This record gives sequence, C-alpha cells and structure tokens, in this order.
Amino acid sequence: MLNTLEYGSRTDEPDLLIVHGLYGSGRNWGAVAKRLAPERRIVSVDQRNHGHSPWFDSHSYHDMARDLAEVIEAQGAPMDVMGHSMGGKASMILALTRPDLVNRLIVADIAPVQYTHDQNQFIAAMRAVDLSRVEKRSDAIDQLAQNVDDPTLRSFFTQSLDLNGRKWRLNLDVLEAEMPKVIGFPEISGNFEGRTLFLSGSESDYVTPEHRPRIRELFPKARFAKITGAGHWLHAEKPREFVQSVQAWLNATSAQASNS
Repeated sequence: MLNTLEYGSRTDEPDLLIVHGLYGSGRNWGAVAKRLAPERRIVSVDQRNHGHSPWFDSHSYHDMARDLAEVIEAQGAPMDVMGHSMGGKASMILALTRPDLVNRLIVADIAPVQYTHDQNQFIAAMRAVDLSRVEKRSDAIDQLAQNVDDPTLRSFFTQSLDLNGRKWRLNLDVLEAEMPKVIGFPEISGNFEGRTLFLSGSESDYVTPEHRPRIRELFPKARFAKITGAGHWLHAEKPREFVQSVQAWLNATSAQASNS
C-alpha cells in the first residue's frame, strides 16, 4: 500500500485525501494539510514510484487510481479527494472508475486531456547531480542550477532527495519510460456525478476554455475557479488563497448537501 501521512482527527466532515503531482510527495503538502486539518482529517499519500511508497515497473493512471482506492478502502469510508497535476488525473480516474469511494473531487490545475509538454528534461537534470558531492540539500540545489532555471523547482526536486542514502526517492527510470502515459489521459467513458471543483492558477495554461466540454462530459457537476496570480504550482505559490478556496468550496457544498 502507498505510504501515507495523516493530519488532524476525524470530524463530522468527510476525510480528505491529498494526491501530489509528478516528482512530488505527500510531505510537499504538509503546510496545506495542516491548515485544512482543523476542520477535517487529512490523509496525504506518496504515489507509486515517489517518496516512501513502493516502486513498480508501471505508472499508468489506472495503476495510480487502484492505489488510491486501496488507501480509501483501508480508511473504511468514502473520502473527499484532492489531486494536483498528475495527482489530479489519477484522482479523476479514481472518481470515474470507483465513484463509490469519492464524495467530492477537487482537481488542481489539470484537465482530463493529452498534453504535449515532456517532463523528462527534469529527470535528466536530477540524474546529472553528482550525489557523491552532496552533503546537504543546498549542494544539490546548486548543481541543479546548471540545468533547471526555476529556483522554486530546484528546491522542490530536492525535497525528494534522501541525503543519508544519497539517492533520489523517485523511480526515475520508470517515470522516464512511462512519461507518455503521464502526460496523456486514458480513453474512458462514463461520468462522475459527484460535486467537482476544477481549481486553477490564473497564470497557468493547463486548464483552458477549450477543455471545458470534455470536463463537463466526464464531470457534469463541475465548477471552475481561479486563483489570481498563481501558476501551475498554485498551492505553493499562493498557499493562503489556495486553502481559502478549498475550504470555502467544501463548506459551501456541505451546506448545500445538508439543505437538500
């Protein structure tokens, strides 16, 4: 089973499962989880081939959805699910294939479509780091600067670095081989009838008006919101606004459910 981190205690609100994106981990979401935890229990996962979770030879969205289903089943009740980027796609497949496990769905800055951007350049950058010369995280950040321009990304990548073992907690070989699946989205029919929020950064181009017909086909109750001034990494760039948006939508939909 996937490695999980838990925050807070069970309340009258459903538990919330947080699913990170490519090259991330559950720990990356600690600040957001702690801010959300007073109102609900939070479970944050390390996805397969990431963090402290097991490594596998495959990395498809159906694989990831089955992993998430196993986590929710172990909790003993359906959960609200929030996924970012790759985690958002995995969460969408989970909701479409196992709607019995998902109360509400929050998809952070991703659409159920094929993208053209390849993320393998970052795998090459991580492989280029001479781990034998890394004593502290800043050493790796300095080396990454040769190939990664964005300082936020350099810091983000090194959160998946095991300093003691001098290795990446990312299955770089499989992620590289499976990248076409990661940037794609499986052909799938049916829809998820639960309440769904697509929350995007106003400066991001990952979710565009052209994507909305397909989104509404799969998620007929979808609602859309944007965080002003945020890009694809909206939860890291605008954490307070991100948490406020998530809390407001969860509270509003809880009130609607209780009044219906």
